[in-house]
Amino acid sequence: MITRTDVDQAATRISGLTRLTPVLEADAGTSPGPLWFKCEFMQHTGTFKARGALNRILACKERGELHAGAGVVVASGGNAGLANAYAAARLGVPATVFVPESAPAVKVRKLKAIGAGVVQGGAEYAVAYEAAIAYAAQTGAVYCHAYDQPEIAAGAGTVGSELLDQLDGVDTVLVAVGGGGLMAGVAAAVEGHAKVVAVEPQAAPTLNSALAAGRPVDVAVSGIAADSLGARRVGEIGFAVAVRTGVESVLVSDDDIVSARARLWNEYRMAVEHGAAAAFAALHSGAYVPEPGERVVVILCGANTDPATL
Repeated sequence: MITRTDVDQAATRISGLTRLTPVLEADAGTSPGPLWFKCEFMQHTGTFKARGALNRILACKERGELHAGAGVVVASGGNAGLANAYAAARLGVPATVFVPESAPAVKVRKLKAIGAGVVQGGAEYAVAYEAAIAYAAQTGAVYCHAYDQPEIAAGAGTVGSELLDQLDGVDTVLVAVGGGGLMAGVAAAVEGHAKVVAVEPQAAPTLNSALAAGRPVDVAVSGIAADSLGARRVGEIGFAVAVRTGVESVLVSDDDIVSARARLWNEYRMAVEHGAAAAFAALHSGAYVPEPGERVVVILCGANTDPATL
């Protein structure tokens, strides 16, 4: 469980190491009501995850848990690996990243360019996760979870606290969900100020299924956004914060995601990955319909994509 206090501590810890990403108002007449985009895809490594990675590594360093020789290890379909590789390089420690075979080539190339050791194998994230846990046990490396650690989620939540500083009167924040770290952090950050709507692909409904079951459960994962929203189970932190703060859950189809991504490119020249476009797809498809005058912010959380597919 995390709260706004954890997010504020993370913001202090990572101050000066992350970018203040812009908030863009949508063009008049293109949405049902007031709409803004939080352009977090412009963050270091093209994803919000740099925030949590920096917070996790710095917190472990403060507690004396980080050993320079072993460094950090992460299991990731790409984005968390990129973030932790970047954060480790920025802080002067080695990073090893385990990724599934399905990880996009563009992300694997970036990992190697940053200087991380990359181990690729297995059909999905769960296989990479098991290998990374074993590596941490064998080497003493600090394990950085892709989404389900307090420092990771709190660091991601600085997107939400930053947003509240940038824009007055936010009513609703739409955020894509894979494992739930970003959703948890943002929900904790804006608790008492705005509601959060969690958007997931129909082909990977981790939070939606957990809310229906009353606990995190495994789900089958597939679909066009599986490279970034392909966690098999929502994290314990994400589920707990979602229940505590009353996060709403909606689902979108792959076709909705593709259409929303194309619209972001055609109308705004914003090149985002499918997982990031999922949040906008909720509005674009009508899966979420704001009340008249409701002030809505869509978090566009990642840009690690192949522009040739736009």
